[in-house]
Amino acid sequence: MNVINRFIFFTILGIISFPLFSQDQPDTPSIEDRAITTGVPFLLIAGDARSAGMGDQGVATSVDAYSQQWNPAKYVFSETQQGIGLSYTPYLRELADDINLGQLTYFNRINRRSAFAGSLRVFGLGGVDLRQTPEQVPQQVEPTELSLDGSYALRLSETFSMAVTGRYIRSDLQFPGSGGDATAANSFSADISAFYRGEEKFYKNFNGRWRFGAKIGNIGPKIKYDDAGNENFIPTNFKVGTGFDFIFDANNTISTSVEFNKLLVPTPKDTNDDGVINQQDDFFTTNEFSAIFSSWGDAPGGLSEELKEITWSLAAEYWYQDSFAFRLGYFNESQEKGFRQFATLGAGFKFSRINIDTSYLFSTAQGVQNPLEGTLRFSLTFNFGEDTYIEY
Repeated sequence: MNVINRFIFFTILGIISFPLFSQDQPDTPSIEDRAITTGVPFLLIAGDARSAGMGDQGVATSVDAYSQQWNPAKYVFSETQQGIGLSYTPYLRELADDINLGQLTYFNRINRRSAFAGSLRVFGLGGVDLRQTPEQVPQQVEPTELSLDGSYALRLSETFSMAVTGRYIRSDLQFPGSGGDATAANSFSADISAFYRGEEKFYKNFNGRWRFGAKIGNIGPKIKYDDAGNENFIPTNFKVGTGFDFIFDANNTISTSVEFNKLLVPTPKDTNDDGVINQQDDFFTTNEFSAIFSSWGDAPGGLSEELKEITWSLAAEYWYQDSFAFRLGYFNESQEKGFRQFATLGAGFKFSRINIDTSYLFSTAQGVQNPLEGTLRFSLTFNFGEDTYIEY
């Protein structure tokens, strides 16, 4: 068994040997279960099949059209001048057939040092029939959430770049006749991201290259859903990851990566000792910007609980002749903080200027299913532009 085959075998064996469990987070926090919940959680769903096939990670992986969601600083390392990405993700297919996440992304590498990009994400929750009595003719509504963002990336050196992103968020979940204002909730946020891609170096039996990425995403005010003044944190989060490319020859490359993620949102806890977690506790009253710093040390269980709030993922991607890719991933979240644990498979095909990606998620949760379990996700990328950049 040569070095390539040995590496592929042990990579696959190591990833799929993890336990596969998943569980939905509760709608409201309790003292016994301190899983962190936020408004507009659709912003954290992997919108493209490539990242979904790699354990929902992308902050330190190689650049592609969908880097806008994960780390737009990567765009200045794209060898293609422009690209458009279309992605479709069915959601909760075991319960409904009209809940979907769609994403449209465009990027343009203006020159060797800078690039800009934009994306639109639409999360449709399907049709809902509203009526007060069984005999009443139902009124159908279609709750929808969306985000629209734009980013600018600048290459500060041959190996390092940074990017800023602005985002508009709209959450139309109010039902007419349910009381209160039926208008949609709106908010905005900003991201700051960085990416490092080292130079290709020669090792004993292969060439290699290091990658590093970091991002603080969804920095912004809380989102208000009703006139009563109740507000929810948006999912401000910190991602950091690293990876390494094993370049065996012109036809065989394996990329491995690891990523860590933490929500920069207060841990739900009963700060006024009234026996419940409600609007009078710090989880709801803490300022969203101060929470970015205080969330690193506010868990009642101390450091051990803070560490449980960090999710992590592992991934491997094998490319053959830059035309076919096979992907593996694993995602882990603590049992006390949501218990999302799953493995993923993915594949990619490159035909001239068109990329096709697909992914599948596996979860055995002892009676509790992941919302994306058994879902086949697809992404389509069109690469175009007169300029082609050579990146080593």
